[in-house]
Amino acid sequence: MGRMLEDASKTLLKQNGVPAPSHWVITSSDEITEQHIEKPCVLKALVPVGKRGKAGAIQFAETIEEAKAKAEQLLKMTVRNYLVEKLLIEEKIDIDEEWYVSITIDREKQLPVIITTTEGGVEVEDLVKDAPDKVVIHHMDPFLPLYPYQAKEIWSRLGVTGKPLIKATAVLCSLYDIFTKYDCYILEINPLVLTKDEEVVAAASVMGIDDSALYRQPELSGKVESGSERSWRPLTKLEKEMVMVNDADYRGTARYTEMEGGNIGFMCGGGGGSLLSFDALTRLGGKPANYTETGGNPSEEKVYGLTKGILSKEGVKGLFVSQNITNNTQIDVMAKGIVRAVQDMALDLNTFPIVVRQAGVNDDEGKRIFVKAGITYFGEERTIEETALVMVEKMKGVS
Repeated sequence: MGRMLEDASKTLLKQNGVPAPSHWVITSSDEITEQHIEKPCVLKALVPVGKRGKAGAIQFAETIEEAKAKAEQLLKMTVRNYLVEKLLIEEKIDIDEEWYVSITIDREKQLPVIITTTEGGVEVEDLVKDAPDKVVIHHMDPFLPLYPYQAKEIWSRLGVTGKPLIKATAVLCSLYDIFTKYDCYILEINPLVLTKDEEVVAAASVMGIDDSALYRQPELSGKVESGSERSWRPLTKLEKEMVMVNDADYRGTARYTEMEGGNIGFMCGGGGGSLLSFDALTRLGGKPANYTETGGNPSEEKVYGLTKGILSKEGVKGLFVSQNITNNTQIDVMAKGIVRAVQDMALDLNTFPIVVRQAGVNDDEGKRIFVKAGITYFGEERTIEETALVMVEKMKGVS
């Protein structure tokens, strides 16, 4: 899944009929001109995280001098591990009421869900728990649009009437159209505001795109950072390269996250076995340099690219591969990709330990490939923890 910065998401909103403030993007306070301060303005740190207001990353200004001073402060900030390098400048809206709209996927019901309330400015999770009558949760048929009568009913249940009801109905229908049109997994407007002159405007937006569907969204090229929602910080250069490896082939998944200070390259099959493998390795004294998960039967080329990425990280002096039988991935395909990467990098297996514990589809052939290449291989006759101990013991002889 990929995040989109607010300037790009608001541009899409406006292109698709949702009112939003005029906005500009700057990288320096020197770029601020009278054009930006025709009215009082809002300056926002342009980073792909929420709760910027609580972090002090949203400021208001009424003059050029004040805007420049606030901009300089914001451009020195780090917000939830993201260095602020760009600012969004918007005209300040004359707000009468703050509302909230979120459209996402209900994982339990496996349906799109629209969550709305006219009690903006609060944590909606708390509102659902403490005042459920003030929140409307509406599940959608994924094959149908949101019809105006449905949107009107949603807002009516929240007490919206008159001209605001007509405006809010149109906005909600447009928001749901955008959610489906651009393959979103989240579209949150917080706040959706009712202005003093009864206009309904998206004052702030969060949009996340299903990055596996980006091939259908050429107009979003360069606006969505694939894989970014899985990271608590900006993606590293190597992480971005591994996202490209994953995106290059639709077969299977490959997720790579760097970790500081480790010396063991770590690759695991998805599911509970992956967490068990990682916990066993660390509990026994191993120091993983990354957390890498594969699943869905990835191609040999994807495994090859992922393995080369894992092994290319500075400080990696060994490789531990662990996969449980329930992963349902072809072991022989994994073996071909891993062995090819190891051989291409000309690693000396006498000084670079590699331990593999894999069980499942075609594991006999997988074992043959690994053993022929001189790689230590175990199947289901050894537990994950026993194999992790072998890896840790081998690493003791590595300088």
